[in-house]
Amino acid sequence: MTRFHILWSALLILALTVPPQAVRADDECVLDEFQAIVKKELAAAAAAEKSGKPADMFVAYQAVLEDDCMRDKTIQTRYRAALPKLARDVAKAAEAKGQLYSKEPIYTVVGAKEKDGVVVDPGTRRANERASAFAWLEASGDYNEANRVMLKVVRSRPEDLEFFRTAWEVDRGRYGPADPKTGERKPYVSPVGYHQELQKIAAANADRLMKAEEKDAAGLSGNAAAVGMATAGSLEKLKKASEWMKFLPDGDKPARARAEQRGDTILKRSDPTFTHMNAKAYYEFAGTPKAREKLAQLEKKSEESQRALEKSSKKVEGAITEKSAADQKKFQKGKADLEKELGF
Repeated sequence: MTRFHILWSALLILALTVPPQAVRADDECVLDEFQAIVKKELAAAAAAEKSGKPADMFVAYQAVLEDDCMRDKTIQTRYRAALPKLARDVAKAAEAKGQLYSKEPIYTVVGAKEKDGVVVDPGTRRANERASAFAWLEASGDYNEANRVMLKVVRSRPEDLEFFRTAWEVDRGRYGPADPKTGERKPYVSPVGYHQELQKIAAANADRLMKAEEKDAAGLSGNAAAVGMATAGSLEKLKKASEWMKFLPDGDKPARARAEQRGDTILKRSDPTFTHMNAKAYYEFAGTPKAREKLAQLEKKSEESQRALEKSSKKVEGAITEKSAADQKKFQKGKADLEKELGF
C-alpha cells in the first residue's frame, strides 16, 4: 500500500497548523485518513466472509494483515491462521481447471483514487479468477505445495528450457517466517529433493540432445558440403545440450569436450582449405585450453595462407602489367613501322 504518500501529505498539513513537537512519527495511524482505510478493509473482509468464497476471503484478509495500522491482535491471529487453508482450497480448484501456472496476479485493485498525484484511497482488492494454483500457494507462503505444482508443470513441458529456468529459480524473492525476537526474515531455500527432480529432467534433455548430435556428426566424414551441414546441426545440438547441462553438478563439460573432439576429427581430413572453418567453429564453442590452442594455430595458419595468397596475387598482377606494357610497346612499334611503310 502506498501509505507513505498519504502519511506525508497529512503530516505536512499538521506541520503547518500545529507546533512541530505535536507531530510524532508514530502517530500516523490515529489520523482519520488511515482509520477510514482500516475500517474499509475490515468491512471488505466481513463481506467476503458472508460470500463464503475462499478467494475473496484470502485477498481481503491479506489486505488487512498488510495494513500496519490494523493492530487488533485477535483479528490478525484469526486471519493469518486462515490464509493457508483458503489458499489451498482456491489452488485446488484452479488445479482442477488446469490453471497450474501463469503470471496472473491473485487480485486486481478497483476504486483506487489519487488527488494531485497523491493516493488518497488504495482501493479494494478483487480476487482474480485467472490466477493459477501456483500463484495462490506462493502468496500464502505454502512453498512446498507451490513447488509440487511447479514440478507438475515442468513434467508436462519437459523440453521448455525457458520455463525450466523459472522453475529452477523459484526461490528468488521467497523468505521464511520472521524471527519472533528480531523480526528478521531469512531467504527461503527449497528442499534438496526439489532441485534433484529438476536435474533429472535436465539430464534427460541433455542425453537426448547428445544422442541426436551423434547422428549429425556422422556427416563429418562426407564431402566438404556435407561437413558444413553436419557441423551446423551438430553444433546446434551441442549448444542446446550445454544449456541443460549447466543445471547439473558437472556443468556442460561433456558438451564442450565433444565439440573439441569434433574439431579434431575435421583437422584430420585431407581438404583443410574447405573444412577447417568448421573445425574453428567447434573449437570456439569448446573453449577448453587445448581447443583455444588449436584455434590459435588455425588462425595463424589462416593468416599465413592469406599473406601467401596476397603475395601470389601481386605477382600475377605484376606479370599481367608487364605483359600489358610489352604488348603496348610492340603495338606502338608495329604502328610506327606501318606508318613509315605507307609514307605517313
